[in-house]
Amino acid sequence: MGASQSSTSEKTVHEFTVKDARGKDVNLSTYKGKVLLIVNVASKCGFTNSNYTQLTELYQRYKDKGLEILAFPCNQFLKQEPGTGQEAEQFACTRFKAEYPIFGKVRVNGADTAPLYRFLKQKKGGFLGSSIKWNLTKFLVDKEGNVLQRYGTTTTPLAIENDIKKALGEA
Repeated sequence: MGASQSSTSEKTVHEFTVKDARGKDVNLSTYKGKVLLIVNVASKCGFTNSNYTQLTELYQRYKDKGLEILAFPCNQFLKQEPGTGQEAEQFACTRFKAEYPIFGKVRVNGADTAPLYRFLKQKKGGFLGSSIKWNLTKFLVDKEGNVLQRYGTTTTPLAIENDIKKALGEA
Protein backbone atom coordinates (compact mmCIF):
# COMPACT_ATOMS: atom_id res chain seq x y z
CA MET A 1 0.00 0.00 0.00
CA GLY A 2 1.53 3.29 -1.08
CA ALA A 3 4.96 2.02 -2.12
CA SER A 4 6.48 -0.64 -4.30
CA GLN A 5 7.94 -3.77 -2.81
CA SER A 6 11.69 -3.89 -2.47
CA SER A 7 14.45 -5.70 -0.71
CA THR A 8 16.30 -4.27 2.26
CA SER A 9 19.43 -3.60 0.22
CA GLU A 10 18.71 0.06 -0.42
CA LYS A 11 21.33 2.43 0.89
CA THR A 12 19.58 5.78 0.38
CA VAL A 13 16.06 7.16 0.19
CA HIS A 14 16.65 7.91 -3.49
CA GLU A 15 16.44 4.22 -4.37
CA PHE A 16 12.71 3.98 -3.54
CA THR A 17 9.65 4.38 -5.70
CA VAL A 18 6.43 5.44 -3.96
CA LYS A 19 2.89 6.24 -5.07
CA ASP A 20 1.58 9.78 -5.27
CA ALA A 21 -1.92 10.64 -4.03
CA ARG A 22 -3.38 9.53 -7.38
CA GLY A 23 -1.56 6.19 -7.44
CA LYS A 24 1.16 7.19 -9.91
CA ASP A 25 4.74 5.98 -9.32
CA VAL A 26 7.24 8.58 -8.12
CA ASN A 27 10.92 7.67 -8.08
CA LEU A 28 12.51 9.43 -5.12
CA SER A 29 15.74 9.82 -7.11
CA THR A 30 14.04 12.93 -8.53
CA TYR A 31 14.82 14.51 -5.15
CA LYS A 32 18.59 14.00 -5.37
CA GLY A 33 20.32 17.20 -4.28
CA LYS A 34 17.39 18.22 -2.05
CA VAL A 35 17.14 18.05 1.73
CA LEU A 36 14.01 16.05 2.57
CA LEU A 37 11.68 16.13 5.54
CA ILE A 38 9.57 12.97 5.36
CA VAL A 39 6.46 12.99 7.56
CA ASN A 40 3.59 10.58 8.21
CA VAL A 41 0.55 12.87 8.30
CA ALA A 42 -3.05 12.57 9.48
CA SER A 43 -5.82 15.10 9.02
CA LYS A 44 -7.72 14.33 12.24
CA CYS A 45 -4.87 14.29 14.77
CA GLY A 46 -4.65 16.78 17.63
CA PHE A 47 -1.19 17.76 16.34
CA THR A 48 -2.37 18.31 12.75
CA ASN A 49 -3.03 22.07 12.76
CA SER A 50 0.27 23.11 14.31
CA ASN A 51 2.32 20.64 12.25
CA TYR A 52 0.76 21.43 8.88
CA THR A 53 0.95 25.17 9.59
CA GLN A 54 4.63 24.92 10.49
CA LEU A 55 5.45 22.54 7.63
CA THR A 56 3.96 25.05 5.20
CA GLU A 57 5.93 27.86 6.86
CA LEU A 58 9.20 25.91 6.62
CA TYR A 59 8.50 24.98 3.03
CA GLN A 60 7.84 28.58 2.05
CA ARG A 61 11.02 29.68 3.79
CA TYR A 62 13.37 27.00 2.41
CA LYS A 63 11.93 25.52 -0.79
CA ASP A 64 14.07 27.79 -2.96
CA LYS A 65 17.14 26.78 -0.93
CA GLY A 66 16.66 23.04 -1.52
CA LEU A 67 14.14 21.77 1.04
CA GLU A 68 11.43 19.36 -0.04
CA ILE A 69 8.75 18.05 2.33
CA LEU A 70 7.30 14.64 1.52
CA ALA A 71 4.03 13.96 3.34
CA PHE A 72 2.68 10.41 3.59
CA PRO A 73 -0.89 10.05 4.91
CA CYS A 74 -1.25 7.19 7.39
CA ASN A 75 -4.41 5.82 9.02
CA GLN A 76 -2.73 3.50 11.55
CA PHE A 77 -3.16 5.66 14.65
CA LEU A 78 -6.79 5.78 15.83
CA LYS A 79 -7.89 5.95 12.19
CA GLN A 80 -7.05 9.66 12.01
CA GLU A 81 -6.55 9.67 8.22
CA PRO A 82 -9.74 7.86 7.10
CA GLY A 83 -10.07 9.11 3.53
CA THR A 84 -8.11 8.42 0.37
CA GLY A 85 -4.70 9.80 -0.48
CA GLN A 86 -6.40 12.30 -2.78
CA GLU A 87 -8.65 13.46 0.05
CA ALA A 88 -5.60 13.90 2.31
CA GLU A 89 -3.90 15.89 -0.45
CA GLN A 90 -6.96 18.12 -0.91
CA PHE A 91 -7.19 18.69 2.85
CA ALA A 92 -3.52 19.73 3.12
CA CYS A 93 -3.53 21.89 0.01
CA THR A 94 -6.85 23.60 0.68
CA ARG A 95 -6.76 24.11 4.44
CA PHE A 96 -3.00 24.60 4.91
CA LYS A 97 -1.93 25.82 1.45
CA ALA A 98 0.57 22.95 1.23
CA GLU A 99 2.60 23.18 -1.97
CA TYR A 100 4.78 20.18 -1.16
CA PRO A 101 3.80 16.71 -2.36
CA ILE A 102 1.24 14.62 -0.50
CA PHE A 103 1.70 10.97 -1.42
CA GLY A 104 -0.55 7.93 -1.32
CA LYS A 105 -1.56 6.46 2.02
CA VAL A 106 1.01 4.16 3.63
CA ARG A 107 1.41 1.88 6.58
CA VAL A 108 4.37 2.80 8.78
CA ASN A 109 4.25 -0.22 11.14
CA GLY A 110 3.41 -3.90 10.95
CA ALA A 111 3.73 -6.57 8.30
CA ASP A 112 2.55 -4.23 5.52
CA THR A 113 4.96 -1.41 6.34
CA ALA A 114 5.81 0.59 3.22
CA PRO A 115 9.39 -0.26 2.14
CA LEU A 116 10.44 3.40 2.46
CA TYR A 117 9.29 3.46 6.08
CA ARG A 118 10.93 0.12 6.81
CA PHE A 119 14.17 1.70 5.56
CA LEU A 120 13.71 4.96 7.51
CA LYS A 121 13.05 3.08 10.76
CA GLN A 122 16.02 0.79 10.16
CA LYS A 123 18.31 3.81 9.72
CA LYS A 124 16.96 5.79 12.68
CA GLY A 125 15.21 3.89 15.43
CA GLY A 126 12.97 5.69 17.87
CA PHE A 127 13.05 6.28 21.60
CA LEU A 128 11.38 2.95 22.43
CA GLY A 129 12.45 0.82 19.46
CA SER A 130 12.03 1.39 15.77
CA SER A 131 8.25 1.37 15.45
CA ILE A 132 6.57 4.70 14.83
CA LYS A 133 4.52 5.66 17.85
CA TRP A 134 2.13 8.22 16.38
CA ASN A 135 1.27 10.56 13.53
CA LEU A 136 3.66 13.28 12.41
CA THR A 137 6.94 11.48 13.03
CA LYS A 138 9.56 13.29 10.96
CA PHE A 139 12.73 12.06 9.25
CA LEU A 140 15.36 14.53 8.03
CA VAL A 141 17.29 13.30 4.98
CA ASP A 142 20.37 14.92 3.45
CA LYS A 143 20.94 15.83 -0.20
CA GLU A 144 22.49 12.41 -0.89
CA GLY A 145 19.47 10.54 0.52
CA ASN A 146 21.00 9.56 3.88
CA VAL A 147 18.75 9.65 6.94
CA LEU A 148 20.18 12.23 9.35
CA GLN A 149 17.67 12.36 12.18
CA ARG A 150 14.27 11.22 13.42
CA TYR A 151 11.88 13.40 15.42
CA GLY A 152 8.80 12.32 17.34
CA THR A 153 5.31 13.75 17.14
CA THR A 154 5.80 16.35 19.85
CA THR A 155 8.85 17.86 18.13
CA THR A 156 7.36 20.62 16.02
CA PRO A 157 8.65 21.34 12.53
CA LEU A 158 9.93 24.78 13.60
CA ALA A 159 11.89 23.14 16.44
CA ILE A 160 14.07 21.39 13.84
CA GLU A 161 14.65 24.46 11.69
CA ASN A 162 18.32 24.70 12.71
CA ASP A 163 18.88 21.05 11.70
CA ILE A 164 17.28 21.79 8.33
CA LYS A 165 19.49 24.85 7.87
CA LYS A 166 22.58 22.74 8.67
CA ALA A 167 21.53 20.09 6.16
CA LEU A 168 21.02 22.84 3.57
CA GLY A 169 24.50 24.14 4.34
CA GLU A 170 23.26 27.40 5.85
CA ALA A 171 24.30 27.02 9.47
